[in-house]
Amino acid sequence: MQRIDFSESAKFQDALRKFCDNTIVSGDVSAVVTKVLADVKKHGDRAVLEYTEQFDGAELKAQQMRVTAAELKAAEKSLSVADRKAIRESIALVKDFHKKTLPKNWKAKNAQGGTVGERFYPINRVGLYIPGGNVPLVSTVVMTAVLAKLVKCPQIAVCTPPAADGSIAPGMLAALSLVGIDEVYKVGGVQAVGAMAYGTQAVPAVDKIFGPGNAFVMEAKRQVLGTVGIDLLPGPSEIMIIADSGANPKHVAADLLAQAEHGSGKEIIYLACTSKPLIARIEKAIAKQLPECSHAAKCEKVLKDRFLIVRCKNLSQAAKVANYVAPEHLELQVADASIDSLTQQITTAGAILQGYLTPTVLGDFTAGPSHTLPTGRAGRFFSGLQATDFLRRSSILRYDAKSLAKAAPVVETFARLEKLDAHGRSLTIRL
Repeated sequence: MQRIDFSESAKFQDALRKFCDNTIVSGDVSAVVTKVLADVKKHGDRAVLEYTEQFDGAELKAQQMRVTAAELKAAEKSLSVADRKAIRESIALVKDFHKKTLPKNWKAKNAQGGTVGERFYPINRVGLYIPGGNVPLVSTVVMTAVLAKLVKCPQIAVCTPPAADGSIAPGMLAALSLVGIDEVYKVGGVQAVGAMAYGTQAVPAVDKIFGPGNAFVMEAKRQVLGTVGIDLLPGPSEIMIIADSGANPKHVAADLLAQAEHGSGKEIIYLACTSKPLIARIEKAIAKQLPECSHAAKCEKVLKDRFLIVRCKNLSQAAKVANYVAPEHLELQVADASIDSLTQQITTAGAILQGYLTPTVLGDFTAGPSHTLPTGRAGRFFSGLQATDFLRRSSILRYDAKSLAKAAPVVETFARLEKLDAHGRSLTIRL
């Protein structure tokens, strides 16, 4: 881990910047992604299947890529009643949260008398990437697919990497079945992004790709942007905790380890703390809890290479660090009296979790907001996934003779200033 003391100096800013640069994609990753995407674009299913065997160890035929309806239903039935109940509860909470965010079509008259408005409608075909492998993210099904279903996207395709035997984790398939998704492909990694972007015989192309992934998947999404749309750039997990002297060191340690255990080794964790003694107690708590984690070895690597502790004199300094880092998850483990004012100072976090008793895992699994959030400082310009990301918006204009005449002087002025006489004539010819 790395420790630095907050200051306004250029030295501190440089140290913080260098640490955050750990999230930048290397040239090696970019080159690999470019090659895989080119192969998928040229060779379609053949390339997808070859890379699935190379990267996931699964030997599949083209007709085996799509999960059958029977597999989906069998997976759902294989879960216990309690497990199905928990997934349904999460689905209901996420759906209820995002219902409140949906925009409405509207029309109004502008000052010239023309009718203006907006119309919202679902994107026709969307592709969801759900990470699998050692950590099958069942919750990501809920946090993406529920939103697509809520806005009634006509076609929803899901890609998720298979195990070496060609199977998908039953929990993953069960969640997909419970949400109502029936188009699922056993394809992961860069080849999945390529298949969804360019289309193959087995996997029809989509209009927009959603979902988190590792550095290779994120780079693939960057490279196909323009061929298709993408949601945001949710890469390996991040957490930052701002803790005051009242924070429980065991809780802080547990929350840091929870995000470090995802398994890619690229996770990044931050602690901004106003108490030097508390920092020492947190480090001891981490050392005690680490051996109890089933992913201890992977967590240890993150703790060693990708864990930054910033000692701050006050919470305002911690807020400045957070706004630079733009963390995916930001926990405010501070006294109730400080929460509102501290929250007001935060402008870049993907999700803000307030108070000593609000761990990030609530947002990961069940509370309501999607856990698909920007990472790698992309929170400076991206927000977390919303139902509106699955919608298209078109503006509406309608003028009559009277409103057209009122608009004419403005149009003629701009046409003259921009030396675009045909623009101006396209209006005046109607008068």
